[in-house]
Amino acid sequence: MVTRSRRETIHFQHNFLLKGVDRLLPPGAYEVITDEEMIEGLSFPSYRRVATMIVVPGEAPHHSSMEMISISSVALSDAQREDAVATRE
Repeated sequence: MVTRSRRETIHFQHNFLLKGVDRLLPPGAYEVITDEEMIEGLSFPSYRRVATMIVVPGEAPHHSSMEMISISSVALSDAQREDAVATRE
């Protein structure tokens, strides 16, 4: 099975909570990695998401370390939407 990883940087303007992460995360830029696998048997290349991870600062007292946490893509979209609404208020 063919797999690929996509990386993107997303930005949060406010502190935010993310389902799957048990602490409040500070505003800033976050790297998001999405793993996808090719759907075989089609006449054109198509991929499906199999995992989404976010790189966050380490939990206190390890703020200088980073950790990669597996999250739901829906939870990430919800957090981004809530951040955008808070920015407009």
